[in-house]
Amino acid sequence: MDYTNLGRTGLKVSRLCLGTMNFGPKTSEEDSFAIMDRALEHGVNFFDTANVYGRRPGEGYTEQIIGRWFAQGGGRRDKVVLATKVYGKMSDWPGDQGLSARHIIKAADDSLRRMQTDWIDLYQMHHVERSTPWEEIWQAMETLVAQGKVRYVGSSNFAGWHLAQAQAAAASRHFLGLVSEQCIYNLFTRHVELELIPAAIEYGIGIIPWSPLHGGLLSGAIRKQREGTASRSSEGAASEGLEQHRETIEAYEKLAAELGHDPSNVALAWLLSRPGVTAPIIGPRTMGQLDGAVDALSITLDDAALGRLDELFPPIGKGGPGPEAWAW
Repeated sequence: MDYTNLGRTGLKVSRLCLGTMNFGPKTSEEDSFAIMDRALEHGVNFFDTANVYGRRPGEGYTEQIIGRWFAQGGGRRDKVVLATKVYGKMSDWPGDQGLSARHIIKAADDSLRRMQTDWIDLYQMHHVERSTPWEEIWQAMETLVAQGKVRYVGSSNFAGWHLAQAQAAAASRHFLGLVSEQCIYNLFTRHVELELIPAAIEYGIGIIPWSPLHGGLLSGAIRKQREGTASRSSEGAASEGLEQHRETIEAYEKLAAELGHDPSNVALAWLLSRPGVTAPIIGPRTMGQLDGAVDALSITLDDAALGRLDELFPPIGKGGPGPEAWAW
């Protein structure tokens, strides 16, 4: 396993992050335990979850599964860099969502209880909250850090200017501020290259891409459809996307075959080669998916392969950051 620093911090995390969103809704607790154990065997030490993940809204079921896994002992908790999130609606009461100081602190305590741990390594704001001032947000986060309940703070689904705004407010309080941003980023979805990633690099904020396979469309969807093994890519919007982009996906799967790699791993290897990326989030439903994803770490894409991927999945505008991407 390869490791890197989380943003500008001294914290070492694996170059792949284990996403747990399937734990509970699609993967049984027993299988979830086995996948987390196997992740540690592979050297994956970075686990991501959220208080809203699970079977039913408000119960934090995925966090509960992780908590019961930690409770087995064996040094599991000490080996894991644990990331969870706050923002989502946890009940019908108006104060039980968002980024008010009240909700941030209560949600952290609830997550700690569910996960049977004393601290959260990376506490991420799941979405920007435009109606809450940064002074209030940072005051709440500072309280949690001072109490030893949170080590680092991250964001998710922010814009580049939100990062700048957050860091300016944190700096005025002599607080570390954001160390990571979790955003959708994959070959199909490259808009973060314009503003968000340049801002993150400037501020030393590590990028944690979610949906690296674009809902399964980059996982060999056409091959799986042909073999009758398609699952996620055959559902809803992903199925529509498959038909809309069939020609591109066919060419992509052909390129992956020429390179001698699984399409999923080519997509992950591409992300691992991108500036500012700390660790793509892999969300395995099965042990086989986890084992397969680890192979991406051994793939180095040469300039020819990267150029061909840019042809198939063009960056926005002229490529690279704005304003050069759209102006002279």
